Amino acid sequence: MKILYIDIDSLRPDHLGAYGYHRNTSPNIDSIAERGVRFNNYYASDAPCAPSRTALFASQFGIHNGLVNHGGLQADVRRIGKDRPFNYHHTEYQAWVDTLRFKGHHTAIISPFAGRHAAWHILQGFLEVHDTGKHAGETAGDVSKEALRWIKERGTEKEDWFLYLNFWDPHTPYRTPTDYGNPFKDDPAPEWLTEEIIAKQRETFGTMSARDLPGGSNWPGLPKEIASREDFKAWIDGYDTAIRHVDDHVGKILEALEEQGILDETIIVISADHGENQGELNIYGDHQTADHITSRIPCIVAGPGIKEGHVDNDLHYQVDFGPTFVELVGGKTSKRWDGQSFLPALTDGESAGRPYLVVSQQAWSCQRGVRFDNWMLIRTYHDGFKDFPDWMLFDIENDPHETTNLFEERPDIAAKGMRLLDEWVAEQMKKSDSPTDPMWVVIQEGGPFHTRGDIALDNYLAKLRKQGRHQAADKLESRHKQA
Repeated sequence: MKILYIDIDSLRPDHLGAYGYHRNTSPNIDSIAERGVRFNNYYASDAPCAPSRTALFASQFGIHNGLVNHGGLQADVRRIGKDRPFNYHHTEYQAWVDTLRFKGHHTAIISPFAGRHAAWHILQGFLEVHDTGKHAGETAGDVSKEALRWIKERGTEKEDWFLYLNFWDPHTPYRTPTDYGNPFKDDPAPEWLTEEIIAKQRETFGTMSARDLPGGSNWPGLPKEIASREDFKAWIDGYDTAIRHVDDHVGKILEALEEQGILDETIIVISADHGENQGELNIYGDHQTADHITSRIPCIVAGPGIKEGHVDNDLHYQVDFGPTFVELVGGKTSKRWDGQSFLPALTDGESAGRPYLVVSQQAWSCQRGVRFDNWMLIRTYHDGFKDFPDWMLFDIENDPHETTNLFEERPDIAAKGMRLLDEWVAEQMKKSDSPTDPMWVVIQEGGPFHTRGDIALDNYLAKLRKQGRHQAADKLESRHKQA
């Protein structure tokens, strides 16, 4: 069995044609979805980048593996301690990629991620490691060049393999080569973000909000602020063009597999590490929350033995992927993994989901969100200097862009979500090897990593006041500084 896992950084599913997007961003990815299974409610348990990929490869929630931040005490996985074995082979500490390896799969990764985040632990089980060398400054061509070389040299040499590819283009700043042009210059931007919403956003504050984008000379081609629908279109064109550029290179990889005569025997997976807020909660082009938009990611699987043309609406985590594919190759799962196999959904279209999900964010803000029924409840523990209330509740079926907080209007639904969140934390802490919830360590050491340094509170307050935004500065200061 051959398995190709394509991880497209910051790719949100609702910007793909297969998930109903109005722009033609993803014809090659859509073709994969047509012949496989598309998961509609697939979420990263922990965001953003390093927490998400650590959770994926460990099949453990951040509350268990300890890596929930991008710096500081909780930016490394927890030590095993006195029970650490000589090696992890055939022990409960074995990663699922390593399990694939010992079930006869040649395992390879093409990605700069381990070096970019000093996340060397994700490499456990990979026999080949190819760093594309640009520290996530890669464009799709840099990645596909290595992938095509690998497929031509190794794709037919090994009977069974697992190849993981990492594309970066949809991560800000959108770095599509300028000569690629803008395929969406005549296509309207998504309609949900109105001039009225933009005007309200500009009255508030927050990193990567409508008036606080890096923009300008740092990010050529992108607006410095979102002041109008025209600015939003320029911004979203950059994101969608990056997706289309990656999709073109996915097409080249599919062609290479076909040329080598192995396309029909390769399972192809399309997924991401997290989504990307594009105006939702007044965040543009970043992944700073534990909400529906940042946490929901695509999952498309097609190939031999996979049910064709099936759409799965159950709730799943990305940590469920490893146990699923270990079961598919006949391996044994570990009791330390939090993931649960959804193999019946892949092979037979049967229900294999979870009753609810809890997603977490501690690198840009400290939040936990509960996805249940048609709802997303979000609790904010540290706002990351954004204008968030302590609680938010959204009807994501009717309001997928999270424009209306219903926490006060629907106390019955809010109470259910609060109960589920409390139950989940209690259950995870009972199973934890540590008595400490890593989120509270993050808060006590100074808050999310990305709101320290240049975006520290005093610096941001000074910036707001220099811009004449005294009301916003006073509100933020009153929230974070004692009288």
